[in-house]
Amino acid sequence: MGKTSERTTKLLRTTGNALIGLSVVGVLLTFYPIAREELAYKTRAFSEKPISQEFNVMVKSIKVNAPVTKNVDPWNQSQYLPALHNGIAHAKGSSLPDEEGSVYLFAHSSDAPWRMTSYNTAFFRLGRVNEGDEIIVTYEGKDYGYRVSGKSVVWPNEVEYLTGQERNQLILQTCTPIGTAFKRLLVFADPIK
Repeated sequence: MGKTSERTTKLLRTTGNALIGLSVVGVLLTFYPIAREELAYKTRAFSEKPISQEFNVMVKSIKVNAPVTKNVDPWNQSQYLPALHNGIAHAKGSSLPDEEGSVYLFAHSSDAPWRMTSYNTAFFRLGRVNEGDEIIVTYEGKDYGYRVSGKSVVWPNEVEYLTGQERNQLILQTCTPIGTAFKRLLVFADPIK
């Protein structure tokens, strides 16, 4: 009975150590891309030339320069996920920069570790923008300037910002905390006159 008990104990200990090791590897694989992106951000050069003259967003203070996919249905996951993979999405039904009303743009703050790039996590640092920061939206070759006027964290079901805003403004949205879809971070910016 002693040898069986020793083997069982040894097997359980080995299995436990293997599970702990796998957990550590899983955590490292999950957070490595986020850490890599954060470290690269500090040394990355920022190009003040829009990536796309058709539709683009630049936020110099957080080194965002990413293309925008126009007229993406924010209620249709099969439509917005591919758009977010390529950068930022413009919510269908919201205004375009050359129109009156709210321009509503949304993007990921994170993605699966093996798919994280600077475009599909365009709003990774959106929470770091401050009141007064400038945002440049390029649309059909023309630049539209906005100045950040505020931020808000809301629940996912609080969609009145998407459906009920008639004033001229830019709204940027991402999920928060980073790596979750728990809440939404909204950044509001007014046109620079």
